[in-house]
Amino acid sequence: MNKHFSVLTIGGGAAGMMAAGIAAQNGCPAALLERNPRVGRKLMITGKGRCNITNDCEIDALISHIPSNGRFLYSAFHRFSSQDTIRFFEEQGVPTKTERGNRVFPQSDKAADVVDALRRFVKKSGCSMLHGRAKSLIIENDQVIGVVTEEGRTLSADAVIIACGGLSYPGTGSTGDGYELARQAGHTIVPPVPSLVPLIADEPWCKRLQGLSLRNIAIKVEDQANRKTVYKDFGELLFTHFGLSGPVILSASAHMRPMERKRYRVDIDLKPALSIDQLDLRLQRDFAQFSNRDFMNSLQGLLPRKLIPVAVELSTISPSTKCNQITKDQRIAFAALLKNLSVTVDGFRPVEEAIVTSGGVAVSEINPKTMESKRIKGLYFAGEVLDLDAYTGGFNLQIAFSTGWVAGNSASGGY
Repeated sequence: MNKHFSVLTIGGGAAGMMAAGIAAQNGCPAALLERNPRVGRKLMITGKGRCNITNDCEIDALISHIPSNGRFLYSAFHRFSSQDTIRFFEEQGVPTKTERGNRVFPQSDKAADVVDALRRFVKKSGCSMLHGRAKSLIIENDQVIGVVTEEGRTLSADAVIIACGGLSYPGTGSTGDGYELARQAGHTIVPPVPSLVPLIADEPWCKRLQGLSLRNIAIKVEDQANRKTVYKDFGELLFTHFGLSGPVILSASAHMRPMERKRYRVDIDLKPALSIDQLDLRLQRDFAQFSNRDFMNSLQGLLPRKLIPVAVELSTISPSTKCNQITKDQRIAFAALLKNLSVTVDGFRPVEEAIVTSGGVAVSEINPKTMESKRIKGLYFAGEVLDLDAYTGGFNLQIAFSTGWVAGNSASGGY
């Protein structure tokens, strides 16, 4: 059955729902095609289910948190800023709150409220919501005129917006469909790689710490190829069976480019609130208190239980050494270890485990003011399908909302 729409958006994520709703709100017959039974599946799991919708900062700050192609978004952020995103959700009945680092969340701390608000916006705008998977674009005379679905349906359209996401979290529907559709239109695809992703560690002792979460630690990432510090952070870290994860590690991964085996080292400061001299004084007090105990049995008040055997093993002190026999040099070396627990990075975990994908449709082939293809008339792109990715903190969703808003408005121009 052939259906015709003025604007057809492919993908019911953050960018797609914004684009589809805006296009319909502008008065043109619009439809949203989503392969999943429900829209917003990936949104439901963002921010550990809380959904960090944006970062409340100025445009230059937004762009500074986008490691590649940030300037491409200058026009989009001017047209739909983080403040516009906050106002949008407030108007949709989702009160927001701003936390550390200008991160903006729904007051309810429920990603479902964000998804529901976007779904209501799409429906209220008059946009048709269709279930299906786009298989191919229909292109005639260098202009898109519709799509064919996997089920064989033909959906004709004056404009098509591709907002299918990248490759991260394929269980939510992000399996690279947008890349294939873009290739059909002659677009260049920058090879997708994981970003905001856990790290594989070289050290076998990391596996022994599996499940251990450390709060209020500091990390420093060194590029050992040029001996430069590429990232510093403070927060929460998680040891896994393969290496390292947690918020500070996901953020750090975006700075490890290019990724090469053993090129990067993560130095963990287990006691960032203490200088090495202060930590040495703390050790002196503990060792004096437990002077007749074995070294292994004197650290319960200083370190998590699971970490003690590993820390002792990495130290220069025998586990059975009595505390009153530990030398000054041994004590200072142990303090230095706790301030600088080093992990060598073997690589990223698979792209399927990444929060976002780096790579995608080359932005040099997209008009930054409209999000329209420079190759095919009437074809637009929005969100993670583009070669754009940012650090954690709400920046990636702001990219989705801004590019979706611009694409929806541009595709529906004149209505």
